[in-house]
Amino acid sequence: MSEPIRFFYRGAVHEVRDASPTQTILQHLREDLHCTGTKEGCAEGDCGACTVVIGSLEDGKLAMKAVNSCIQFTPTLDGKALFTVEDLQAADGSLHPVQQALVECHGSQCGFCTPGFAMSLWGMYLKQESHGLSGRQPSRCQIDDALSGNLCRCTGYRPIIDAARRMVELPPAAFDRAALAERLQLLQRAHGFSYEARGQRFHVPRSLEELARLRAERPTALLLAGSTDVGLWVTKQMRELNEIIYVGQVEELKGMRESGGMLEIGAGMSLNDAYAAVCRHYPGELGEMWQRFASLPIRNAGTLGGNVANGSPIGDSMPWLIALGARIVLRGAAGERVLALEDFYLGYQQKDLQAGEFVQALRIPLPRAGVRFRTYKLAKRFDQDISAVCAAFALTLEGSVVADARIAFGGMAATPKRASKAEAALIGQAWNEEAMRGAMAAMREDYAPLSDMRASSEYRMQAAQNLLRRFWLETRVDDPLPALAVNAFAQA
Repeated sequence: MSEPIRFFYRGAVHEVRDASPTQTILQHLREDLHCTGTKEGCAEGDCGACTVVIGSLEDGKLAMKAVNSCIQFTPTLDGKALFTVEDLQAADGSLHPVQQALVECHGSQCGFCTPGFAMSLWGMYLKQESHGLSGRQPSRCQIDDALSGNLCRCTGYRPIIDAARRMVELPPAAFDRAALAERLQLLQRAHGFSYEARGQRFHVPRSLEELARLRAERPTALLLAGSTDVGLWVTKQMRELNEIIYVGQVEELKGMRESGGMLEIGAGMSLNDAYAAVCRHYPGELGEMWQRFASLPIRNAGTLGGNVANGSPIGDSMPWLIALGARIVLRGAAGERVLALEDFYLGYQQKDLQAGEFVQALRIPLPRAGVRFRTYKLAKRFDQDISAVCAAFALTLEGSVVADARIAFGGMAATPKRASKAEAALIGQAWNEEAMRGAMAAMREDYAPLSDMRASSEYRMQAAQNLLRRFWLETRVDDPLPALAVNAFAQA
């Protein structure tokens, strides 16, 4: 008999026994629990009306993160805590500072999106508290990031931003993190479990060894990490997913270590945590990319390994990983296999991934002397938008001569792809305008980009060439533009 899904909700342990494994948390809230404060706007993780906060134990410590409930499957809640807008008000009826601030600052217009904004603000409020910053005004950059996943169709962002500042001025509301951590500890399973309902199976391994065994036994099962892509298969494409292996409870996949000039990041580490780790080494070069990668709720749920395994030609992580010379660690029944990341992508949605294998980790080179590195994103919006062109450049200079060049783009081909002809045009040349222009011309032999809703092929090619020119202007040997300032987001 299938074990129930167990999670902490509204002050008690809640069990789910008969819901479809691909039922979303939002559906469970609204349809089964009749908890309707959380709204559905887009059902694809874009608008933020469905934002909830999930508490979980990470390496034994409590983590509270805002996520989009519309694309997260209910079984992923096992062993965690779920908080919705209904949880903010105190038992005596008094409003939480987040709610009171929204009232005082007139932060709710039509009101539909307000619960999502309230939960995102609560997530930021808890983060401030956990870092010992209660009562301290958050920066505008911190506020913008916290609200990056919430859209207001009434165009009333100013009073919501005012509320984000006002909430820390009000008398604080206590949140007992220690008590919640103790409750969650009691919900942790010693081993993995399988949940079955309505002809579907959802496996939750707890260790790397158990995951490897399950994957070998069930090579056709779908691997699920952050659900930021797979969730849309269900909510938008109406796919039937009969068997799923969820990797989100495998602690070994969330680790990080430095060795031999490389930073190894487990494939299960969240995008936000992974970018935070890498940006400690590349703050100016990657700080803006971290801020502009999707939204905070998406980065809280999605994983770096999942982003890389997906292999989207418009994914923002792969170009800079490839430019830096990152390597991908694959795990299968025969053990580990390590590839250069660019060799992992064989064609559109085709990867060098054997039956029974999964992505275990990424190994990212740490800063090296003489290497000039930059990454750039072009999109129609600053926040939460898919790139038209994403570029990354890493040049190794010996004096003024290019000893090595690694140039990678997203949005220019069927896979994230290096510009081999442009690289060849630079290697051995002085890093000057003539070499840069030669590489710009050679780039036309590297790519034949498509036209789509985001950009025309002509725009993409011109933009890619211009980004190479921008890179040269910022890193030229004779008279470079002022050095990159550390991005305010990376400092926060």
